[in-house]
Amino acid sequence: MEVEVKLRLRDATAHRQLTTVLSPFFIKTLHQQNYFFDTPTNTLSSRLSVLRLSFPDEEAHCDVSLKSKPTLVDGVCRVEKDTEELDLCIARGCVEDTARLAKTESRIVKRVKDEFGVGEEAGFVCLGWFKNKKTVFYWEKLRLEVDETTYDFGTCYEIECENEDPDGVKRLLEEFLKENGIPYSYSNMTKFDVFRSGQLPKGSEFEP
Repeated sequence: MEVEVKLRLRDATAHRQLTTVLSPFFIKTLHQQNYFFDTPTNTLSSRLSVLRLSFPDEEAHCDVSLKSKPTLVDGVCRVEKDTEELDLCIARGCVEDTARLAKTESRIVKRVKDEFGVGEEAGFVCLGWFKNKKTVFYWEKLRLEVDETTYDFGTCYEIECENEDPDGVKRLLEEFLKENGIPYSYSNMTKFDVFRSGQLPKGSEFEP
């Protein structure tokens, strides 16, 4: 079970404020392309699951993940997640020709086929993709990831932190953001949900 604190930043200005304040704690920046797959009849989505291929820049591999049964309450996200590395050339081939994905020698793909009853004759379809720029910081013994996620319909900004004490981390982050006058709100949609909705989240009240 992956547990993350997810706080949405109001806009590009808030994102810039945060990355500037955190700059002494900078570790690295990752540029990712995330592709999502399901069957033609939405077998995975109907069971609150999604298969993802994520391509980090400057890496010789792709991360293939199965995410299932996410919950996002008051800025704390819990999701069942299984991940493995896949050869970059093989993964790129699967994006170009989705019929290859069901034939891939991947533990996770095999698990999806077994658990969801996906045969090679049905195969997978690509639901689409989006880009994510992830700036990583190490602050107060926490790995913070500040995301700039670009969809066809706009850009979202978010700070994430995976931790076994999400409530404690959330309090610490909220105090930090308020002290620095950075407007934020609790994320109420996962990145995939935003992608599927086709529009940026609305109705959030930002603090401070």
